[in-house]
Amino acid sequence: MTNPSLGLLTRLQDRIAPILTGPPILAFLPAITLAAFWFGGELALILVSLGFPLIFAASGGFGDRPVRTLVARDSVTGLMLRDGFDATLEQVYGSAATPGLRSACFVLEIDEYGKTIERHGQAAADLIMQRSGVRLVSVLRDGDTIARMGDSRFAVCLMPVQQLDLELCIQISGRLQSAVEEPISVDGLSVYLSCSIGFCLHSRAPGDTGQEWLAAASDALTEAKQVSASSIRAYSEETRRKSNLRSDLRDDAANALENGRIQPWYQPQISTDTGKVTGFEALARWTHPTHGLIAPDTFLPVLEEAGLMERLGQVMLYQALTALKAWDSAGLDVPRVGVNFATDELRNPGLVDKIRWELDRFDIAPERLSVEILETVFADCPDDIVTRNIAGLAELGCRIDLDDFGTGQASIAAIRRFAVSRIKIDRSFVTKADRDPEQQRLVGAILSMAERLDLETLAEGVETVGEHALLAQLGCDHVQGYGIARPMPFEQTLEWVAGHTAKLRTAPRIGRDAG
Repeated sequence: MTNPSLGLLTRLQDRIAPILTGPPILAFLPAITLAAFWFGGELALILVSLGFPLIFAASGGFGDRPVRTLVARDSVTGLMLRDGFDATLEQVYGSAATPGLRSACFVLEIDEYGKTIERHGQAAADLIMQRSGVRLVSVLRDGDTIARMGDSRFAVCLMPVQQLDLELCIQISGRLQSAVEEPISVDGLSVYLSCSIGFCLHSRAPGDTGQEWLAAASDALTEAKQVSASSIRAYSEETRRKSNLRSDLRDDAANALENGRIQPWYQPQISTDTGKVTGFEALARWTHPTHGLIAPDTFLPVLEEAGLMERLGQVMLYQALTALKAWDSAGLDVPRVGVNFATDELRNPGLVDKIRWELDRFDIAPERLSVEILETVFADCPDDIVTRNIAGLAELGCRIDLDDFGTGQASIAAIRRFAVSRIKIDRSFVTKADRDPEQQRLVGAILSMAERLDLETLAEGVETVGEHALLAQLGCDHVQGYGIARPMPFEQTLEWVAGHTAKLRTAPRIGRDAG
């Protein structure tokens, strides 16, 4: 393990040790013999001048000596860099192959490090990384190795030991994570960070080299980041399968968008008052010729990495408006369709004009398009273009839905400024709300706030009759989820709407006029 505060001392040792222990020390022999004569006379002179070379030769001083390689170190944290870590990792990988010894490799990344630089500046970000490095070192043992692998990434390799299993690695990950996530004071402000971690036990390494071991830990980190910030994941066979799948998808993504393999599936939204369909949400689905139907949480990060999110938005919008026209032609009453807008799309300066043109082309009223925007986008408002586009779409007449409400920090002022029409309550608040009093209070508080602000509400992730009934009782306007219907291809929506409408007509009437 390397302590940043000892970086200068280590560099001095690397330079001085070869001189004191190698042949260059013989350059000082005349001075040494003169000093011996000065303090001990002629006898001391003879003993030193003859004995010192003999002792040096006997100890192997003139032979081939191992050269201590200078290890490059990061100028900010003082930790070793990638090259030094790679060399150490190969040694540990070989040592851990010895029966009875175990080790693990960890890769850590500070979440949203780019935003930290934007908010606090590069100097503050360097200070954060330096202190994070010191904290990580304090958690590890003297024999462990840590390095800085990039702007916001660290790697750790544990010294081989006899006792190390999955549970202990999770505990170590938790300690590393806690060390980083303690607030850091920068110019009098407390900066809070989150850290995601992936790790791989030596026994689960997929290859025969340290590099493959490190790659496995990196794959586990990628999986952790896809779940959420501040997540921890261990490498497994499933991780390998997902990594291979992501590699395949990266190669196929652009063609899939252009060839119609990525299309919207539609999930109905219904009124809790009348039971009628009030709209559909268009959700991207990829039907792959080899891997079959691929979940969005698997392929959306691939499209984002490939810079294809804006193109995905274009495909989804075109298909959703086409569906609206088809429902109209079939005589079905579908008031609107919701389309998710990614941040990349919202950064397009020509977005409002583009949406206006598409609506005119399909002859669809703007209020029939629900623009669904994540609450995190509202909370961050990263740039003026995003702000202007959201406001412009509202002025055009599109409905603005605040998606996943409760997971971000959108202020009431932001909700007002962007003319939000409806808030979509995140499924995390809806799950088991009919059985959990705390969930009921949270949902009730959100609904009360929405009523005061004159906003419509829709609950996502409704899966049971009990949840549906509770939400209707509390005054939620719309519901959506597997308890109503799963997302379906467009062709199935025609039959589903017809069947749902028929059920409403045959449902028993309740009230004074019944019978």
